[in-house]
Amino acid sequence: MIENLTIENFLEKLKNKEFSAKEFFEKLFEKIEKEDKETGAFLSLNRKGALKEAQKIDNLISKKEKLPPLAGVPCAIKDNVLVEGLKCTAGSKILENYVAPFDATVIKKLKEAGAIVVGKTNLDEFAMGSSTEYSAFKITKNPHDHEKVPGGSSGGSSAAVAKNFSLFSLGSDTGGSIRQPAAFCKVVGLKPTYGAVSRFGLIAFASSLDQIGPLTKNVRDCELVFEIIKGKDILDSTSVEIEKKFEEKKEIKVGIPKEYLVEGIEPKVKEAFDKAVKKFQEKGIKFEEISLPHTEYALPCYYIVACAEASSNLARYDGLRYGNFCEGVDVFDTYSKTRRLFGKEVKRRIILGTFVLSAGYYEAFYLKAQKVRRKIKEDFKKAFEKVDLIFTPVSPTLPFKIGEKITDPLKMYLSDLFTVSVNLAGLPAISIPIENLPVGLQIIGDSFSEAKIFRVAKLYDRD
Repeated sequence: MIENLTIENFLEKLKNKEFSAKEFFEKLFEKIEKEDKETGAFLSLNRKGALKEAQKIDNLISKKEKLPPLAGVPCAIKDNVLVEGLKCTAGSKILENYVAPFDATVIKKLKEAGAIVVGKTNLDEFAMGSSTEYSAFKITKNPHDHEKVPGGSSGGSSAAVAKNFSLFSLGSDTGGSIRQPAAFCKVVGLKPTYGAVSRFGLIAFASSLDQIGPLTKNVRDCELVFEIIKGKDILDSTSVEIEKKFEEKKEIKVGIPKEYLVEGIEPKVKEAFDKAVKKFQEKGIKFEEISLPHTEYALPCYYIVACAEASSNLARYDGLRYGNFCEGVDVFDTYSKTRRLFGKEVKRRIILGTFVLSAGYYEAFYLKAQKVRRKIKEDFKKAFEKVDLIFTPVSPTLPFKIGEKITDPLKMYLSDLFTVSVNLAGLPAISIPIENLPVGLQIIGDSFSEAKIFRVAKLYDRD
């Protein structure tokens, strides 16, 4: 019943009483409990709460009352976004028993719009990873090939949409964690402009880079969900109201950065990208080669900044303030035993972040990385003086096998090669599936140009 549904289709069928919301959710949970044993998209389900909310939607329909814009639409939420009354583990043993005491702002907006939370999805621990293999609880498998990874860190959220366990999901993107799993699972994923969507209620990884965004079956659904969750929030001082609108132009000019199509990109990815560009050309889009000269420094810059912020943000999980408590003989022993609950990848990033912030190394690494970050932002600013949008592949590779890169962090980090610059510059970018392969086309726009990105992305959108 859910396989070929988009949000638009679902709402139409629900209003026409082709099924009731409660009936739909009962069948949906049967499907999840049967099929997710193999995929591993969810860490927990919200069966009781979802059926209760579904009944409320059915009551509105029976009374012929006005329905909210996402009435009864099932959604899956990455398990680092707080949903009141549900566990929020961030994929970590240190938060294994944490139950959210309130809703994140995005969840509050979705609930007001009538969306119903199906459950919480798996992720790399504290959103640190590119494959969803670093979760403390399970490995999520790619829905299209169970030997491959679904991407990360929002692998559970992308797999839930690809497997038709939900009509949309929310993920978080710090360096590509929405766009890369969207590409690997052949769904649409948007990383909004930094500040376009409130981060209140998101468990922080790197506060100047993190952004919540939607994963959906098509671009139209992505735009609909974004319009609901965007906007200023008094609880998040970095959030802003989006006022820019897309102005219709006779000619859209797109830049292709020469630094992205280099040696190391897999042939099938390059071939799919070239075909997508040709299809856009047939629709009247003009292309030109551009340069983003500081691209080669983006990855090391990102990992210095992100790890430094992670070191600071994760200091609170000491068993005394937040997280599970492991009693020791004294305060230091308690702190030490509790922090051992972190997984290897999280420990690695905390150690790196602590090092680059330490006396004697701050200026050599962290301060220098921030200067490079400024240069990367300037590169994009100059590029958008010439072009309206920028096209790149999302990932240099196709989905890799489970276990293939987990023992080599540097190889894993290279999965984010084409995505981290966007986060460093705070720009919006969308991943759309192309050529029916697990390959994503990344469309990057200037700050708060989501409307323009959606307008162009819909030219390639599938029904």
